[in-house]
Amino acid sequence: MKKTFSIVAGLLLTMSVFAQAPEKMSYQAVIRNASNALVTTTVGMKISILQATASGTAVYVETQTTTPNTNGLVSIEIGGGTVVSGTMAGINWANGPYFIKTETDIDNNTSYDVTATSQLLSTPYALYAKSAGNSTPSGFTHYLGEAYLGGIIYYLYKGSDGLEHGLIVALTESTAEWQITATLVNANRSWDGTYNTTLITGSPAKTYITGLGAGWYLPSIDELGKLYYNRFETNKALFTGGNTLLSNTANYLSSTEYNATSAYLFTFDNGYANYNFKTVTFTVRGVRAF
Repeated sequence: MKKTFSIVAGLLLTMSVFAQAPEKMSYQAVIRNASNALVTTTVGMKISILQATASGTAVYVETQTTTPNTNGLVSIEIGGGTVVSGTMAGINWANGPYFIKTETDIDNNTSYDVTATSQLLSTPYALYAKSAGNSTPSGFTHYLGEAYLGGIIYYLYKGSDGLEHGLIVALTESTAEWQITATLVNANRSWDGTYNTTLITGSPAKTYITGLGAGWYLPSIDELGKLYYNRFETNKALFTGGNTLLSNTANYLSSTEYNATSAYLFTFDNGYANYNFKTVTFTVRGVRAF
């Protein structure tokens, strides 16, 4: 079989959420053939949204036919194609993580030549809010925005033990580098900031966080995502207590590594996950779990 491949240029986390209109996610990719030449002829694509893992259950599948521009760039709206299974409206974005799987038929022979899967690290805010809301879950004694254990509760859930658990954000923040000298430490969990923080070395950010006291750690990228989605209750409580509000423009450092030289951060001015060099100074805010 002819070998072809696609280079993903970007997953644009923009949403169309209007009354009686489809929910859509913009997606872009650069298509090249086996000779590394740009593909500019019509291609077929199959797009799947997978839940939990990169090989998880497909909660939504559609197909599209599109034509790349002269630079090999295809731009599509996921949610605007021919539906194979599921609905975009039926996806519970609060019940992630989710992954985008794309399959591309470059030579239009009804056989997909290339498959690529990437994690949707930042659920678009509009759809998350639509499916999860910003209110405290029913049946809980704790509540979002509660002052607790030296911070503010910003996320709640019940674990397999039947007990209430949650995440707490610190009352203050600072700025610092992830590492003074970039070194790979395998702090690669998107969901577990405690694990990541224990592995980080040579880190002014970690020094600041551990200075907050026992139990505090640098949040993972997913934990920062939860914080962004629940800014409403969090900032109300921080304001009431006279504490430092979450910034609407800051890039908050996560504890999740991207590679040896970079780490993930969450951009609060437009709500998405990104990455940058570890040696650059960004905003740092501690969290803790209970």
